[in-house]
Amino acid sequence: MAPSSRNDARNSEPELDDYRKRFYRELQNGRVVVKISDTVFRCPYCPSRKDRDYRYRELFQHASRVARDSRSDDVKEKARHLALMKYLDEYLEKKQSPGATKDTESSSKANDSDGLFVWPWVGIIANIPVQRNDGRCVGESGTKIKESLAGQGFNPLKVHPLWNHRGHSGFAIVEFGKDWPGFTNAIAFDKAFDTDHHGKKDYKTARCLGDKLYGWVARDDDYSSKGIVGDHLRKSGDLKTVEEIQAEDQRKTTKLVSNLTNVIEVKAMRLKEIESKYTETSISLSNVMSEKDAMHQAFNEEITRIQRQARDHFEKISLEHARSTMQLETQKKELENREKELKKRKAQNESEKRKISYEKKMNMKATLEQQKADKNVLRLAEDQRREKEKLHKRIIDLERKLDAKQVLELEIERLRGALQVVKHMGENGDMDMKIKMDKFQEELKEKEEELESLEALNQTLVVMERKSNDELQEARKELISYFRDRPSRAIISVKQMGDLNNKPFLEAIKRKYSGHEADEKAVELCSLWEENLKDPSWHPFKIITDKGNSKEIIDEEDERLKGLWNEYGDDVYMAVTDALKEMNEYNPSGRYCVSELWNFREGRKASLREGVEDILKQWRVHKRKRA
Repeated sequence: MAPSSRNDARNSEPELDDYRKRFYRELQNGRVVVKISDTVFRCPYCPSRKDRDYRYRELFQHASRVARDSRSDDVKEKARHLALMKYLDEYLEKKQSPGATKDTESSSKANDSDGLFVWPWVGIIANIPVQRNDGRCVGESGTKIKESLAGQGFNPLKVHPLWNHRGHSGFAIVEFGKDWPGFTNAIAFDKAFDTDHHGKKDYKTARCLGDKLYGWVARDDDYSSKGIVGDHLRKSGDLKTVEEIQAEDQRKTTKLVSNLTNVIEVKAMRLKEIESKYTETSISLSNVMSEKDAMHQAFNEEITRIQRQARDHFEKISLEHARSTMQLETQKKELENREKELKKRKAQNESEKRKISYEKKMNMKATLEQQKADKNVLRLAEDQRREKEKLHKRIIDLERKLDAKQVLELEIERLRGALQVVKHMGENGDMDMKIKMDKFQEELKEKEEELESLEALNQTLVVMERKSNDELQEARKELISYFRDRPSRAIISVKQMGDLNNKPFLEAIKRKYSGHEADEKAVELCSLWEENLKDPSWHPFKIITDKGNSKEIIDEEDERLKGLWNEYGDDVYMAVTDALKEMNEYNPSGRYCVSELWNFREGRKASLREGVEDILKQWRVHKRKRA
């Protein structure tokens, strides 16, 4: 059956198109009358209907509905109403004047403004066909109903099918918006269904609803009704009269006009200011243009002068070029002579090669001598250690002599004081006092000479100490350079003071993340705190006094450190604070890592002696292996 019905539909399509064209020509030629007056139209193909008079939009909706609902075997009926739709759309719509359309809308607004409406404007569609599917009722979607209403010219914004615990309720809410075109569409929607005897009254009085849809505009009785429709209307809208909405629009319009008036006044004042600035700018621009003309004239004069100089310079360069050409010719001859000499020297290259071979052999011997020199370096390191011990003894002697110097200075001051007393007493002419004064002066002179010799000795020792200290520092730098590439598991090696240990970060991150993501997060967190350590503006230390001595300790109330401890625990916190302490001790101003010779077994700074002893130990082991 289905294939045969599809074949009949295909065969009827050319016939339907022929009938539609024929009936459209009859409407164009005026054989069939549609327009009764400027606002009243009549369907010429439905003489059996009692109410045959329509407005323009209502007649278009009637033709669209009949063409859609016509039976497939009634081809002429469907073709007549399709032709009527085309005629209304292409012919009568052009003749409808804007004034007539506006009068129609205003008259429809005036006729339908009585009573309370649900606002925003909404319509109600009832008797939507539903079917049972798995124990629930299902029906047409809101999109399909919206497309159908839009095809009839109602322009709905949304269509909401209403659902309850059983499924589709058979009702739907049609939204038309808040503006007056929406109200016009809602009233046309109501009139279309009412004209077709499928309005609200028809729905309530009908004994048999059939399978057609019923529709009307939602009013106060729908808003107050019990059931799913009334509940939805009360949730989504409110009751208002047309007069109230018009009054509200009027208030908004008045307010908008007032605001626009104020804006225009402000703009006018701004325009006057701009005109004043324009006048000032014009005057300034004319001054600038006159200055520009003067500058342009000066520029032209300068260009003329520069061109003259360039011409003179070019002539000078031409002369120099000719002179250079002559020199090049001379050099060419010299090169030719040198080429002849080189050819003569080519014969001497063999002897030169033999000399080079001999020098290579000597270089090999020098390499062996260098290896012997490396052994001497170890012996020199031992000598350096002995020199350090001697220096230590010198420092002790220097401190002892410094104490003696201080005692001598006190003795000199005492003698000077006694001499002043004796001088004061000797003014009376006492000979004994004069003798004492001479004796004190001799003692004072001897003590001063002794002090000068001690100061000279002290200065010599200070210079020697500084020189020895510089040598020790250079030796320490050499040791650091030697141990730099040594693995950190060795007892004596190089440690980067202020370097951040990344193991606690990895362990803390692994408690939150897993796999490759944990490694990436740990690297990001460690890099962030390395940048924080290098930040000179961040100084999380505080100064305390312990037994009269001031010292710096970590400020445990620092916001960054507290946040780090709260989020990642003690291990990460200790790693950061240890790096901070090391950096504050070794490089507080630069805030970057410093290399230091380190005893990893005891966790302290290694002495120069320990470094030298470790080198000697390695050398002895290496020597035994070679033996």
